[in-house]
Amino acid sequence: MDINATLIGQMITFAIFIIFTMKFVWPPLMKILEERRKKIADGLAAAERGQHDLEVAHFKAKEIIREAKAQASVIIEQANQRAHHIEEQAKLEARHVADRIKQTAELEIEHEKMKVLGVLRSQVADVAVKGAEKLIKRNIDKAANQDLLSALAGEI
Repeated sequence: MDINATLIGQMITFAIFIIFTMKFVWPPLMKILEERRKKIADGLAAAERGQHDLEVAHFKAKEIIREAKAQASVIIEQANQRAHHIEEQAKLEARHVADRIKQTAELEIEHEKMKVLGVLRSQVADVAVKGAEKLIKRNIDKAANQDLLSALAGEI
């Protein structure tokens, strides 16, 4: 193998090509490859963050659901207590109304009783007067009979 000027020229040309490639072609290629590597790394990191955020969101959702269930049970218990309280108030009010109705009925009964007694007294007085009239018709002394009738009417 002979080293001649052609071979040296080719070596110099190849060296210039390598220097040119390293100076002007290689840096943009390396920059593009580095950007691509960085994008891939960022994408993987974002996917990992997304996965972590998804797990945190699931945990928070379970926590919120548990709290909502606890609040719902508290609200239901309060509603049950309120319903029981309202029921007790309604029963108490119904008892008061029933007592008032009973008192009113008793007063009306007493009033009717007095009215009936008055009517009965009046009828008894009429019977007594009729009886007295019959006695008067038989008796001669009207003054004595009148005193007897007055005393009888007073007693009734």
